[in-house]
Amino acid sequence: MAQQATPMRTARLGRPVGQEPTAVSGVVLLLPAGQEVSARRPSPVWATASVRALGRSLARAGRGEGLATHAVHYRYRGWNGSEAHLAGDAVWAVEDVLRRYGDVPVCLVGHDMGGRAALRAGGHDAVNSVVAIAPWLPEDDMAAPPEPVRQLVGRRVLIVHGTNDERTDPELSFRLAARAKKANRNVCRFEVHTDGHGLHQYRDEVLALTADFVMGALFGHHLSRPLEDALAAPPPLGLRMPLAAGFGRSLRGGVG
Repeated sequence: MAQQATPMRTARLGRPVGQEPTAVSGVVLLLPAGQEVSARRPSPVWATASVRALGRSLARAGRGEGLATHAVHYRYRGWNGSEAHLAGDAVWAVEDVLRRYGDVPVCLVGHDMGGRAALRAGGHDAVNSVVAIAPWLPEDDMAAPPEPVRQLVGRRVLIVHGTNDERTDPELSFRLAARAKKANRNVCRFEVHTDGHGLHQYRDEVLALTADFVMGALFGHHLSRPLEDALAAPPPLGLRMPLAAGFGRSLRGGVG
């Protein structure tokens, strides 16, 4: 009896978060956390846990603009060195968005290893913006090339990191942001003081900041003053912008 070939693993998009709009005019792809090395397939629950609240918040914010929000289900849990599986799955997901919805702008929103994937895949022509929350980034290694940033030219980029993060080093995201800012002025980074990797202490503020940025990047909404200031400020000011407690409560009044 002939042995059956093992089916190839494929990435896939999750169902739209919230109600899918009748006419889609922009898409957010949520890139969940991952591991440095793992050949295991993520479980459905584990796969989206780190971006579930973000997805709900963004779907609500973009409901009237035709925003479709999908989580990306990876082939593997791990980045897996030069294979960069999670970044490859992010690129595949952008292509799938174009097949589904046509020529619409895409924002990649990633957490942890998904933040690294968002930054790496940000060079796709359909991507106009990237959000990396507590991104996992490799330690500086003189024997290896640095994490690339040239692919981010022409995109708006927001990085958010807790100063007490014990899983992903906030100093590494600052260094990457500083290199990216030299090539692309539309890069900003916010520091969430005393918060950890999950950013639970200032969860509402992080959600509001991300929604404000995404709505501006995808649909041209006016950005809040803190985001405008962070994008306009020279390094290091715009890359160490403190996220104020209560951000989002007074956005209608123009104050973050």
